[in-house]
Amino acid sequence: MCGIVGYIGTQQACPILLKGLRRLEYRGYDSAGVSMISSTGELNVFKSKGKVDDLESFLEDKDVTGTIGIAHTRWATHGVPCRENAHPHFSSTGTLSLIHNGIIENYASIKERLKEKGYTFVSETDTEVLVQLIEYYKIKYNSDLLSAVQRALSQVIGAYAIAVLDKNNPDEIIAARKASPLAIGLGDGEYFLASDATPIVEYTKKLIYVEDNEIAIINRHSGVNIITIQGKEVSHEVSEVNLDLGAIEKGGYEHFMLKEIFEQPECLLNCMRGRINDEGTDIRFSSIIDYGQRFINARRLVIVACGTSWHAGLIGKSLIENFCRIPVEVAYASEFRYSNPVISEEDVVIAISQSGETADTLAAIELARSKGAFVYGIVNSVGSSIARNTHTGSYIHVGPEIGVASTKAFTGQVTVLSMLALCIAKERNTITQEQLQEALQELLRIPDKIREVLKQNDTIASLSRTFTYAHNFIYLGRGYNYPVALEGALKLKEISYIHAEGYPAAEMKHGPIALIDAEMPVVVVATNKALYEKILSNIQEIKARQGRVIAVVVKGDDTISKLVDYVIELPETVEFLYPLLASIPLQLLAYHIAVCKGKNVDQPRNLAKSVTVE
Repeated sequence: MCGIVGYIGTQQACPILLKGLRRLEYRGYDSAGVSMISSTGELNVFKSKGKVDDLESFLEDKDVTGTIGIAHTRWATHGVPCRENAHPHFSSTGTLSLIHNGIIENYASIKERLKEKGYTFVSETDTEVLVQLIEYYKIKYNSDLLSAVQRALSQVIGAYAIAVLDKNNPDEIIAARKASPLAIGLGDGEYFLASDATPIVEYTKKLIYVEDNEIAIINRHSGVNIITIQGKEVSHEVSEVNLDLGAIEKGGYEHFMLKEIFEQPECLLNCMRGRINDEGTDIRFSSIIDYGQRFINARRLVIVACGTSWHAGLIGKSLIENFCRIPVEVAYASEFRYSNPVISEEDVVIAISQSGETADTLAAIELARSKGAFVYGIVNSVGSSIARNTHTGSYIHVGPEIGVASTKAFTGQVTVLSMLALCIAKERNTITQEQLQEALQELLRIPDKIREVLKQNDTIASLSRTFTYAHNFIYLGRGYNYPVALEGALKLKEISYIHAEGYPAAEMKHGPIALIDAEMPVVVVATNKALYEKILSNIQEIKARQGRVIAVVVKGDDTISKLVDYVIELPETVEFLYPLLASIPLQLLAYHIAVCKGKNVDQPRNLAKSVTVE
């Protein structure tokens, strides 16, 4: 989703802003812009459709001087991608400029009222309406910018993170948030503003996270002051962000996505470190130590998530029901929040999100808490909104994920859910010590087994060239591997733009089989030992209709291998851990097909890394 960057200090702002925008490119965007108050006191706004490179070219002959500025990457909501709709937006008098992440839901009625008062608009955006509204209150009440922002925000409905510049006050940025992330970095005589930590960590590790319905006054001389929209002063702790700058660089890989696929063995070790002892005989989660009774006594668990995190949640349901014998439901957060769900104080709601800022998941958390449920968060981003708004939870510790299509975050979520299920089972006495030890020791072997799978990268790359022609794919799996099929199909859709669908293999005969012919590639995850014969029958049915089959099998399988067109082998593991191995070749398959088709795998069209608006 849209990215925000701001700077005020002694350095030239423009290079810092542009570098920050590049750090935020992973969020997905279609246009970019900057606004600075120049050394001569002019408020300059420069913006361009396309990438940050296009903006940088546009700036070559412009006055980009100034030590205060704001910048933005836009993901279109209101209005098509074009220069007029790009941010920053400016007021009618040209004295204010504003950037905005979010959606102003009542912008149309406000726009009509402003038109009646003589205001004109040059864009189709809700953001321009907001900056004009702020200017209207500033003029009407002859007030300073802060008072005008307070009045305007009390009138708007929706989600926002904003930053505003006033030409008449070159020493201050006003920022505010509601349901959209915003962080302030504290430097030595300088201050930074951003949607997340990635543009800031190069300059400072000290961050303040602005909370909902708060306004931050960032002044060159007096520092940072935070108040509520109503004007009440609030205090905030300064967080130390431990983010390695090298982790957000490509490190010699062609794309972030490929780098992140290959990082997974080390990422999963980091995920398990400190939770499973070195001998693989015991597991400890501080959150379960502190809140174990909530899980022991839970009537049921409800997992809420979106996209890839929802697929991880489906695997989590099987894990928890199998090991803990607690009923589990999995809901799309976007549906849960509007479905009038039956939630009680005996329920535990598990919210899963890579960014920790997913708007629908945050709203689901708020609803669950209002019903008295205990809410557990599983996120990657330290200090994110979900981490701060749940009762407790677990970080997946896989490091920043820059590629829009999630890879290591998915396996990190599945790893945490696996450990969580085993830890709860231990507390509930639904697993023996022998079973627990076997599961933990096999989990510790998974990183090395992923390394073994990654050795097939060149083979999968060669295989992928065969399928660049395809217009459709079907992915099939059973049991724990059904969500893997869904995830594999999603990866292919996201980055290659090939239509793909995942199904439980047994459902193939209930419709999808009608699509199978010589032009239909079918990926079958065939590692399920308990249902092996049934999966074998599914493959025979596909081959009888001339379908082309790519089978993901356990090493040494010489039955399915003789039937299918292409084979990808996995090391042997226990049944519930195959999703961690089987997802790797499907990530590589999607990646290489997309590269062969010449697609931008790190920034696929129309997608955003973090969906911070509905």
